[in-house]
Amino acid sequence: MMTWLRPDRTLAVLFLLGFSAGLPLPLTGFTLRQWFSEGGVPLGEIGLTALIGLAYTFKFVWAPILDHARPPLAALGRRRGWLAPVQMALALAIAGLGLTDPAVNARATVTVAVAVAFLSATQDIVIDAFRIESLPPNRQGLGLAAYVWGYRVAMLAGNAGALIMAEFLGWRAAFLLLASLIGVGLATTLFLAREPLPPGTPAPAAWGARLRLAVIDPFRDMLTRPGWPLILGFVALYKLGEALAGIMTAPFYRALGFSRLDVAAVSGVFGLVATLAGVALGGVLVAAIGVGRALLVTGLGQMLSNLMYVALSEAGHSVTMLWLQVGVENTTDGLADAAFVAYLSGLTSVAFTATQYALLSSLAAVPLRTLGATSGYLAEAMGWTPFFLLTTAAALPGMALMLALLRRFPPRENGDPQ
Repeated sequence: MMTWLRPDRTLAVLFLLGFSAGLPLPLTGFTLRQWFSEGGVPLGEIGLTALIGLAYTFKFVWAPILDHARPPLAALGRRRGWLAPVQMALALAIAGLGLTDPAVNARATVTVAVAVAFLSATQDIVIDAFRIESLPPNRQGLGLAAYVWGYRVAMLAGNAGALIMAEFLGWRAAFLLLASLIGVGLATTLFLAREPLPPGTPAPAAWGARLRLAVIDPFRDMLTRPGWPLILGFVALYKLGEALAGIMTAPFYRALGFSRLDVAAVSGVFGLVATLAGVALGGVLVAAIGVGRALLVTGLGQMLSNLMYVALSEAGHSVTMLWLQVGVENTTDGLADAAFVAYLSGLTSVAFTATQYALLSSLAAVPLRTLGATSGYLAEAMGWTPFFLLTTAAALPGMALMLALLRRFPPRENGDPQ
């Protein structure tokens, strides 16, 4: 009985920690931009909110500190000793975000949102390490699945749930209630989670050796791959069109006159279902036709799905077209994400799996956090229909690099290590 109890308990813990990890993301993204658009903040400034999430892109920079420095609550252990104080600070930061008002002082709101993003990214680092260390290799897939489902449920709460709460209680109360939900993760850390066993091989004592092992060696290994400039260029540009369009989704819906409840029901609940369906279908597609062909098919679908924004822009306030746009866009994004993650996973070396995947996934987020910040100014200058046509065309460089990459350096389809 005890043999089964511990893994089941661990999966439940990972689900609850996934909830804690997913909750802050929309509060510095879609939900925040909805709040800004309702406050009359110009589109250009709304687009700049993409920069708030740079912490998620560069979290690998301070990850070695969380790996090797003494945690604030050392009595809880190496992982829980960091996780508990970070979650406490995160709850306070989310509550503080609700006490600001972007219509009065957008700079103050952004400043607190940056703190939320930094603490959220830090929590992600610790939870990822906890997840990997808490399960044997043959249960890592189950652990990741439990974490992802908790993460997605939390994103629904922070997206659609936040809009519903704001509709009936106001934005301040919504953020305070969401801050209290971080208590789910904190209670899990304090009372349910079991500190994983420390690594069998101690880390090098010198910081220089630790830095080389954590960052330099994985980079060096990646840069010895055939075609590495094509690989890095493709990874960086594959999501560019989606990033430009996604930043403007909340103000776009607002400009067309859709209510908070419309957006919560369609973009939040239905959008989540469509994304999960797309991810599941994407996994089946990768298994059926291979990573290379799946990348091609789903990448084309992801690019063309941005034309649904154009159709919605031309239709105006059409709830039917909103359902179609969200369904097509989220399903194709889920399909593309499944193929893209499979490709990234295949690029990693066995010796550096976690670090190289973190670096590649961070690189994939760069367009969202940098070029995506210009989307508001582009939409303001061009208008909605030309802007979304531009986002469709913005996917072409990534597609071109993908075709060149697949032709010259096709991915290994048999699961052999790199």
